[in-house]
Amino acid sequence: MIKKLIVGACALGIVGYLGTATYIYNYDAKRSERLIATAAPKGDAHVREIFYQRGCEYCHTANADMPFYASFPIAKQLMEYDVKMGYVHFNLQATMDSLVNGTAAPESDLAKIERAIQDEIMPPGRYTAVHWSGGVTAEDKAAILAWAQEQRSKYYVTEGVSPAFKNEVVQPLPEPMPTDPKKVAMGSILYHDNRLSGDNSLSCETCHKLTAGGVDNLITSKGINGSIGPINAPTVFNSVYNIEQFWDGRAKNLQEQAGGPPLNPIEMGSESWDQIIGKLSQDPALTAAFTEVYPQGFTADTITDAIAEFEKTLVTPNSPFDRFMKGDDSALTAQQKHGFQLFKDNKCGTCHVGKNLGGQSFEMMGLKEDYFAARGSITEVDQGRFNFTTFERDRNRFKVPTLRNIEQTGPYLHDGSMDTLKGAVEMMLKYQLEVNLPEKDVDDIVEFLKSTTGEYKLDQPTKL
Repeated sequence: MIKKLIVGACALGIVGYLGTATYIYNYDAKRSERLIATAAPKGDAHVREIFYQRGCEYCHTANADMPFYASFPIAKQLMEYDVKMGYVHFNLQATMDSLVNGTAAPESDLAKIERAIQDEIMPPGRYTAVHWSGGVTAEDKAAILAWAQEQRSKYYVTEGVSPAFKNEVVQPLPEPMPTDPKKVAMGSILYHDNRLSGDNSLSCETCHKLTAGGVDNLITSKGINGSIGPINAPTVFNSVYNIEQFWDGRAKNLQEQAGGPPLNPIEMGSESWDQIIGKLSQDPALTAAFTEVYPQGFTADTITDAIAEFEKTLVTPNSPFDRFMKGDDSALTAQQKHGFQLFKDNKCGTCHVGKNLGGQSFEMMGLKEDYFAARGSITEVDQGRFNFTTFERDRNRFKVPTLRNIEQTGPYLHDGSMDTLKGAVEMMLKYQLEVNLPEKDVDDIVEFLKSTTGEYKLDQPTKL
């Protein structure tokens, strides 16, 4: 009797599983057809179809349609967890939009998609067990990898890179972008001008020193009247290559960023732009020179435009890493080459991507382990990008910092909690990757990172 009950229960389970999986198969097919028909894509239609047909957007976009059983107990909890974790790791929406519009897919997205395909970590087995059409075929993989390589070649490869490295997720710095020399010179003067602060004691250069890697080497910066800021100052060098500015991305470009600190009460502490303009206007020589470049005179827009134009020139080319990527095999030591390989093997390049080795995406701090629980003393700035967007997905998410010149820019992380570069590497391996490497390998990665230190020579005036 018990045996019959067991057999019957197993049979019922099998029938239930087959019935559910058949329903999901048909649901997925109709759903993907409907989604594919929503737009006539200007980009790669085949890759877009693959993403829809395999159900990638179920867990990697915010508002995917779910089947009826998504509200059932157990299934609901499992699916909510999968969606939450999938969306935390990777938001596919920008890539899907690019496939419709025929525009560049985000550089960091390409790196993550390639890694997932090459390592065969997506989709997970629990998903394909009930989504029979969710498996990625060999043809799918080839199409996705070819598309990613084409995107990188078209939009992101640095001119002059060695052919061997054209499809690398990291790239050497390009030639400096064109700038207006007169605006650059005026921006340099204003960048070093203490009159942008309320008490004439601080300039932009105070926290972003051009002789110290573009930072102040403090845990958090000191502002007006000795006030202590809440977050570590990121480097100004190569910041023109970031997708957005500040740790939380609240400034869309260098000009917006330049407008923030002067009026921040615990940074430079000016009361208003009128106050700043009033002080600058009392300088006849500066006023005359400025109106020659900006006939409309001092305004918040013209001042920040000049500073931003100057900051576009704050790039550090010709690092050993750049020379290596452009074909000089002797530019890196054997230890640094091994460190570069470890950097790639351990997926560091999926976040520290592109010509700036970072600055292209916002990532969760503590992806594998809870960094903030381990550190303690949680502050408002630890909420990261959430403070700007108020999207729950962005809580504890920060812009990935550049790794260029990182030997010079300690202490590290948004909270300045790591004194040494080696400690920062070990922390990232633990909390972001859940990896524990031998000490020699960590040392080799550190030596590779030192190879990103480039050259900068200030050849602009700092005052009239």
